[in-house]
Amino acid sequence: MSDVAKDLRTRLNALRKRVESAALGCNRATDEITLIAISKTHPTETLRAAIDLGIADLGENRVQEADAKITELGRKAARWHLVGHLQENKARRAVGLFDIIHSLDSISLAQRLERLCVSEGRDELPVLVQINLGGEERKTGTDPTELKPLLDAVAECRRLRLIGLMTLPPYSENAEDGRPFFKTLRELRDQLQSEGRFGGVSGELSMGMSHDFEVAIEEGATMIRVGTAIFGERS
Repeated sequence: MSDVAKDLRTRLNALRKRVESAALGCNRATDEITLIAISKTHPTETLRAAIDLGIADLGENRVQEADAKITELGRKAARWHLVGHLQENKARRAVGLFDIIHSLDSISLAQRLERLCVSEGRDELPVLVQINLGGEERKTGTDPTELKPLLDAVAECRRLRLIGLMTLPPYSENAEDGRPFFKTLRELRDQLQSEGRFGGVSGELSMGMSHDFEVAIEEGATMIRVGTAIFGERS
């Protein structure tokens, strides 16, 4: 085993213990939580080592970077998640590359993805709506006041399947600062679930990163997006 793979195994083992501890601490099962390894900027050999160590879900921020990696590793090597902002001019390639898109944030993007699914012959595209709960201008995501029209537009799309919500709170070194945003997202999800927006299932909560995933788990996260705690600092 290479030094890179050994380091990766050590970090993964430590992370999995933290996830298990956080889940048990709030009476949840670890199999309720999907670990998405955020692999942006990391080379394909590192991703291949992660897959060999049991990582089944990989997250990328940019379509172009993901394209090169997926071409090399294979479309079926992992379940591929787009977690970064999706520009509409990259949407066609995204439809062909990703299993799940976490960053749906506008009616126009939803309608474009629907048209592309039809033209590309994709029967179903699972999506999460990204909500900018912190109101930060530099971050993407729909404003909470615009959520209902967006959800209505998604409901009219026959190929898009709404599976949950995603958020990225304002960054803070204190993980507890993210808790109100995670709680708000959970409450929104619960409300939408009661309205049947997720087709009878509970709805995913994509929230929590390397520095705050334990708090996110306590607030109900079902998908955590972890990069640094798995791969180390980016070069």
